[in-house]
Amino acid sequence: MADQRYQKARFAAWLGIIGNIALAVMKGIVGFLSGSKALLADAANSLSDVAGSIAVLIGLKAAKRPPDEEHPYGHGKAESVSAIIVSVLLLLVGLEIGFNSVKSIFAGVGEAPERYALIAISISIVVKELLFQYNFRLGKKLSSHALIASAWDHRTDVMSSVAVLIGVGAAVLGNYMNQPLLFYMDPIAGIFVAVLVLRMGYKMVKDSIHKTIDHVLHQEETEELLEAALRVKGVIAVNELRAREHGHYVIVDIKICVNPKITVVEGHDIGKAVKHQLLSKFSHVSDVFIHVNPYDSGYPYKDVDSEHSDYPTLLH
Repeated sequence: MADQRYQKARFAAWLGIIGNIALAVMKGIVGFLSGSKALLADAANSLSDVAGSIAVLIGLKAAKRPPDEEHPYGHGKAESVSAIIVSVLLLLVGLEIGFNSVKSIFAGVGEAPERYALIAISISIVVKELLFQYNFRLGKKLSSHALIASAWDHRTDVMSSVAVLIGVGAAVLGNYMNQPLLFYMDPIAGIFVAVLVLRMGYKMVKDSIHKTIDHVLHQEETEELLEAALRVKGVIAVNELRAREHGHYVIVDIKICVNPKITVVEGHDIGKAVKHQLLSKFSHVSDVFIHVNPYDSGYPYKDVDSEHSDYPTLLH
């Protein structure tokens, strides 16, 4: 299952790399020949996406590695780290695009871009929307933060290309109408692209950092895990259940209550049954750590950690 997941995610990353290289070359050449500052800015954005897709590819490969002595919980967070890299690249590209566009406005715009620039932009919009749909759906299916970040990167490119299309279109129209002021719509579109890229980059950085730091799923997201544990024969109650996100998978910490009169071996076997139940039923659960407590109907067992926990005690 893990190998199949990696192959699908790897294909998506390579698709992004090849697609972005092709678009960057096309938009760069057409932008230079047509004299469109906005299209050149969009080409730089696509070029940065190549680096982003490579970061995603590296993150996916690192996340695939099995646990070791230094990383006993696995390498799942490597994907979140690659998502941060993609986000930071977006911010840097946004700043560069904005700077160049503002510089073009102050330098003065002497002529409108050639009409064929509109064709290159239209092709870019279609290709980027297809890449967004593919990466986003696959990222959701595989619970890959890196692929989802890459998908939103593609969607940002769609929005920026639409802005470029409007700007270049207005500049071309200004040429036909003999309105030189409309020529400035081309670099103004570049500024709009920069704002979109910076806004999305900031949001992605914030979300990626949140997922990289240990994040515990909310109670409503762990209801199924709780119910599955309670269905195991011998489990009287669940004192506490925490599911920590670790990249594309979760690690479960659970405290169960059993009959205090059974043997240690019997309690251990019940714990193993709970672990087997959670691992076999939920594909996103990578590992389960179980603490077995004796159950007291008058005073349900709580250890020191549970008493100071923010999580409620969950009884059968």
